[in-house]
Amino acid sequence: MFGPILRGEKCTLRPPRKEDLTTYQRWFEDTETLRFLPGLGPLSDSQEEEWFKRTGEDPNGVAWAIEVDGRVVGTTGIHGIDHRHGHGETGLVIGDKSMWRKGIASEAMALRTAFCFRELNLHKIRTRAFMENKASIRALEKAGYRQSGVLRHEFYRDGRWHDVWTGEVLREDWERAQREGPPG
Repeated sequence: MFGPILRGEKCTLRPPRKEDLTTYQRWFEDTETLRFLPGLGPLSDSQEEEWFKRTGEDPNGVAWAIEVDGRVVGTTGIHGIDHRHGHGETGLVIGDKSMWRKGIASEAMALRTAFCFRELNLHKIRTRAFMENKASIRALEKAGYRQSGVLRHEFYRDGRWHDVWTGEVLREDWERAQREGPPG
């Protein structure tokens, strides 16, 4: 399903729109954007439309477009939601490289995390990031994720194997951090 509108100071999470698909395709044609994603590359028009339809109908996932100043700059979501056991896996990409290192991903992760615990009533959320993607790992840790392991040689990309950082955040840890506020 598509998520509701969530507003932050730097960005807004909103339901994706069909007209966003051409922007997504442009992002995924860029090897620098793809560098830390497990997928192989851009999707065709019909593949993008199938993703949009499948995502909108998925009762075990929530997807958002990340918007800054009325312009879509990324996408995020939670998928594989297991309602019985109260967990799911998150992901995020900032496709607009002019928005990298501006705190957009950190805020989008914080908005998404709050939604997972407050609205979906999940107990735990998990995520993964390439070990080399230090900026993503920092943003995840800022949003409350803690390393739960390393998947060695998980993805083959650019002629070599890559390790993957795995992280998770428990609702109780996130709630405690919300009560205590930022350190310092």
